[in-house]
Amino acid sequence: MCPAGKRLYRNGGNVLIRGYRAIKFRGRKTDCRGCELREKCLRHPDRSEARQVHFFAGRSNQAPETFTQRMKRKIDTVKGRLIYNRRIGVVEPVFAHIRSTLGLDRFTLRGKRKVNTQWLLYCIVHNLIKVHRYGLQSP
Repeated sequence: MCPAGKRLYRNGGNVLIRGYRAIKFRGRKTDCRGCELREKCLRHPDRSEARQVHFFAGRSNQAPETFTQRMKRKIDTVKGRLIYNRRIGVVEPVFAHIRSTLGLDRFTLRGKRKVNTQWLLYCIVHNLIKVHRYGLQSP
């Protein structure tokens, strides 16, 4: 049912939308054309002819594997667990130093590019403190 109480008709089942299975429903054009709720009901009333609704039923088997799923599968192997456990001794102390000791625990900018630039500046500060504290050491 649409917000005006009109019936929506099934327009397709097992439709793939960005890797998810969905069931589509659509209102009749004649019902939507003169409806007083048209402005509130449709996302783009000037472009859309009728109300459409999708009910998602889950991920499709044909969908490509997400990066998160790939990482979970990789970590679940014995080799992956060994490699990932090294992170605690290598990377985490750097994050802890930047966050707690230096107090750089929030990004003040918005947007991926700006936040990435700010993060790189935090890393530069961390490395400059190491150089100041221990000096330049040759390998």
